[in-house]
Amino acid sequence: MPVTVIALRQGVGGARLVGLGSHRPDTTVGSAEIAARFGRTGDWIRERTGIVSRRFAAGNEAMEAMAVAAGTKALARAGYGPGEIDLVIVATCSVRSPVPVRAATVAKALGAPGAAAFDVNAACAGFCYAMAVASDLVRAGSARRVLVIGTEKMSEWVDPTDLGTSIIFADGAGAAVVEAADEPGIGPIVWGSDGAAESADLIEIPVGGQMRMQGQSVFRWATTEIHPIALLACERAGIRPGDLAAIVPHQANLRIIEALARKIDAPDAVIARDVVESGNTSAASIPMALDRLVVDRLVDPGGLALLIGFGAGLTYAAQVVRMPTKVPAPVTA
Repeated sequence: MPVTVIALRQGVGGARLVGLGSHRPDTTVGSAEIAARFGRTGDWIRERTGIVSRRFAAGNEAMEAMAVAAGTKALARAGYGPGEIDLVIVATCSVRSPVPVRAATVAKALGAPGAAAFDVNAACAGFCYAMAVASDLVRAGSARRVLVIGTEKMSEWVDPTDLGTSIIFADGAGAAVVEAADEPGIGPIVWGSDGAAESADLIEIPVGGQMRMQGQSVFRWATTEIHPIALLACERAGIRPGDLAAIVPHQANLRIIEALARKIDAPDAVIARDVVESGNTSAASIPMALDRLVVDRLVDPGGLALLIGFGAGLTYAAQVVRMPTKVPAPVTA
């Protein structure tokens, strides 16, 4: 199918997305298994969240290892070696300790120990924040090529006896390679936070505690406040929603995803629904969903995708990106 070329509005210079990768832990846990803890059924969870299964990392599988696995795939698909990356950004909110910087340990493990490295914590909006920073640094000339990784081990922070969080959150990592380009391939970001007293602590991990979330309040906020931000990202990128090949919201809950998609009104766009099989992986969810779209060949190379991140804080971000033009080889059984 021929690709219609639509320019993305941006400032001086350009940055583009050239490779994606993801890592999904080996352990798959079905909704029926989790529902049984609470005397409910797998259908009960699916009706409320859309989640059929999710992946949990083994006890000794660190979030850094998942990041390295995803980053290695993204680099290979972009056609670069670790030594050709001069900055690594890791988006995460599930670190057990703030030091050392996870991006630095990931860079070393990848074989890029001299790369600049820093972490970003904007919760589930973290990948979009990190992509914006990577794009701006590349356009400014501060970096030539950036590896952006979202990686989370949310299972370490969830109380297995808490119905509201244990049925939703999961583990995984996704990565993207961003480099300089003659034409813009990453549109302007629309971002911010809703720090109102009634919003700021709807999702939190108290010191020494486990995750708490006021799910119904988060659902109402996400389904009423986020779609105008997504539409503004399209406007600032100089495109119409009808130009989109894909809509990739944070994979929080299938009901939220589908509500956002309806309000954006892009009838020909593929809607990412990775949450069904991967659960909510916070900052990893958007790059994991993007990678699935590419691997499953659901979006044409070079198509436009709207990324929409939102989460604790409450933080939010949206941007339009052009999908990589290099397509990985088909997955064979």
